[in-house]
Formats: sequence, structure tokens, C-alpha cells
Amino acid sequence: MRIGVIAKKMGMTRIFRDDGRHVPVTVLALENNQVVAVKTDATDGYTAVQLGAGVRKAKNTSKPERGHFAKAEVELKAKVAEFRVSEDAILETGATISADHFIAGQLVDVTGVTQGKGFAGVMKRWNFGGLRATHGVSVSHRSHGSTGQRQDPGKVFKGKKMAGHMGARQRTQQNLEIVSTDVDRGLLFVMGSVPGSKGGWLLIKDAVKVPRSADAPYPASLRAVANDVALETAVAAPEATDETTTNETTGA
Repeated sequence: MRIGVIAKKMGMTRIFRDDGRHVPVTVLALENNQVVAVKTDATDGYTAVQLGAGVRKAKNTSKPERGHFAKAEVELKAKVAEFRVSEDAILETGATISADHFIAGQLVDVTGVTQGKGFAGVMKRWNFGGLRATHGVSVSHRSHGSTGQRQDPGKVFKGKKMAGHMGARQRTQQNLEIVSTDVDRGLLFVMGSVPGSKGGWLLIKDAVKVPRSADAPYPASLRAVANDVALETAVAAPEATDETTTNETTGA
């Protein structure tokens, strides 16, 4: 069992396949997914990896949270989540996960908070049929009707489907296909819709009901930040050398 990722929902679009067919996809952005903490059996009684994503301002972060991020030597994170992993899938603190952590064709489970609909009646919330349009029914055509019994048991059972707050609940959509990935921009393209509104945070994990693809990187696909910095330095160094040589030659 390997780590998942934290992604932000950017919206929906479509992608054309090689045969000309187009599929609807949801665009998910990975915003600097870094390992913040590691939980082990020896210290915590279970094995997990705590992941952080996004950026949060210092004024909106509590002092204990700032200390927690400082200990891991990572920037302040807007979203933190914990993923249970196997002992051989533990990552080092500060490691950054890349978008190619998932591969095209792989099935994933996406968890998020559904869009809030406010107070809704039973016809919208539970798909009730409503009361009759005539034969004595007036005013209350969209009501739910009787909710209990007579003297026995003389109460409304818990969990009865009635009008109330609709949406704004955590839900997991299973077995969604990864259509493609964009490593440079840190994007995942997932087929179909996912829970939540634009700008909302989502948790993406390997599907639990199907085997993980053998081509998926294990324990994770990491982005080599140190190598990127070294490469930029190596590219900029020859330019400085050429300028220095020119100045020396011209006597400037």
C-alpha cells in the first residue's frame, strides 16, 4: 500500500483520444505535495505518511502548526492529510511527489467534500415522488407525508428520510480512470466528475477494489528538487564565464 496525493480541483474539460473519441475529464492540480511527517509502529503504533500541499500565509497559521512545518523544513501548507502506507513505502520528510505518481489507465479513488446545497426538501434530497396533485391534497404537494406510526411505537425513527441540509459531506468516488498526466505542470486528468467545488481539496489514492498497476512507481514518484537547482546553476555558470572572458579581452 503506497501513499496517495492531495490535489486541487481546477474544473472540467475534455480530451481527445487517438481514435477521435473525446472523454470528459476533471483537471486536478498537485501543488507542491511534500512529506511533512512520518508515523511508524515504534513511535506511533501504526505506519503512515503525513502529506502537505499548497501554500498558507503565516498570519493564517497557528504557532504549533508553524513549528510543525519548521521541524520538517517545508513551507507552510494549506492542506495536510495522512495516508496509511506499508512499511516499505515510507518516504523521507521533505520529499516532493510528482504528477507521474499515477499512470494513464490506472484506477483511483477520489475523496472530497460534496457541494453544499443548503436546506432542501425530500423531493430534491431523497427523490421522493411527493403527494397527489388533487383528491384532497392542497398546498403540501411536495411534502413527505407521514413520518411515524400511531401509539406504538409513537415516535419517528432515527435516520428517517426528511427535509434538511443537503450536500457538504465527505464522499469517495471509486474506480475513476486516470486519462493522462502532465508532469511539468503537475496536472492529473481524471475521467468523469469528482466530488467538490472548483478550488476544493481532494485526496487521490490507488483504487482499493482493483489491483494496482504493475507500471505504477513504488513506493512513489518523487520530484528531485535538488537536482533541478543544480541543473539551473550549471546552465547559468557558462554564461557568466563567457561574459567575464569578454570583459577581460576588451579591457573593460
